[in-house]
Formats: sequence, structure tokens, C-alpha cells
Amino acid sequence: MENNALIVDSSPFPPGLDERLAAQLTFIAEVDRLKTVLRASPLAAADRRENDAEHSWHLALMVMLLAEYADEPIDVGHTMKLVIVHDLVEVYAGDSPVFDPAAVQGQREREAAAAGRLFPLLPEDQARTVRELWEEFEAGTTPEARFGRAMDRLEPMLLNWLNRGGTWQMPGATEGTVRAREAGVVTASASLGKAAELLVEHGLRNGWIRRDMEGVQPSS
Repeated sequence: MENNALIVDSSPFPPGLDERLAAQLTFIAEVDRLKTVLRASPLAAADRRENDAEHSWHLALMVMLLAEYADEPIDVGHTMKLVIVHDLVEVYAGDSPVFDPAAVQGQREREAAAAGRLFPLLPEDQARTVRELWEEFEAGTTPEARFGRAMDRLEPMLLNWLNRGGTWQMPGATEGTVRAREAGVVTASASLGKAAELLVEHGLRNGWIRRDMEGVQPSS
């Protein structure tokens, strides 16, 4: 954003609205911006890129459906909260495609600054709760955060597979960088890690992922 204007500044709420509710609705309106933040990942069902809101919804659905494959017991509802919150800071920080080295420079600083600007729009207790959820996901030290982060790795891999390459075709994507993303799935689920391995192996065979070593050709 070029200025500090909020979405509600152009359409202020009517007088008399409860102060707490007004703060909550202001935050809800502001994160509508998430629907405009485009990711690098292409959709499977349409010829366009995924946006952050769609991505977060997809992760929440994946958590609900795939929780049985978690290596550690997880609180499904809490994990869904983590993935819904995890990209909210991108309303101000923007998306940082993992296979674009220039885009990820300064990512942590941009996102921390965005968190400091966005979350305080909420009432103090909810601002603290949402900030703690975001920080838990970022740290990845709880079973729920590990599984949520695994879904954050698996979802774009699935979209790439369905698009016969997708972001695997970006200049910064090679076998090594793709497998580094795969490792994030394995951390939380051996079963889903095996599925991710199959996608990567077949992606290599199909020529959708570049091998690290020069001169090595994808097998047929």
C-alpha cells in the first residue's frame, strides 16, 4: 500500500456502532485485501493464478480432510485457525514466491512490520490471540504448526502437478529447491511425504522439474 488508509476510511461505519464490533469489522474489511494478493501458483480449475484467500481456504480444507495422516495427534480446529491466519500479513507485505530469490529477501522484516500494523486493528485481546497464532505457525514448533506448514508445502505441489509444472518452471526451481519444499511435508507426515515424493519423482521424469546437475536429462 502507498499510504496508511484503511478500506473503511472510504466507507466509514455509521455512528452508534459498538466500539469493539467496529474494530472487528474494520479488521475483517481490511483483510478483504487478501483476495487481491496473487500467488505464483496457478489454479487447477481456471487459467489464472491463485490468490492468498483461496490458498488459505484450501489449506483449511486440507487440514480437515488430511488430519488422519499427521504423525502426531493434532487439534484440527486449532490447526485450521493457524492456516487461516498464516498469510494475513501479506495484505501489506505481499506474497514472496519461494522460487524467486529476490522476492524472499527481507521477507521476514516485511511480514513482521505488516503484523505490527494489521493485528492491532482488532480489540486488544483478539489482536494478541491472532498474533500468537501467526507466530506459532511461523515458528513451526507445535504439532499443529508443523502440520499446517506441511499443508502449505503440499498444496502448491499439488497445483504444480495438476498444471504439468506450474511454479516448478520458475528459474529458481530445481530438483534441490523443490525437494527442500517436499521436506516440509515429511516433517509432519510420513504418508503425505511419500505422496509428495511421488509427485516430485514423476515431475522429474516428465521434465517438469529441472535436475540440479547439468547434463542430466529427465528420464522418459
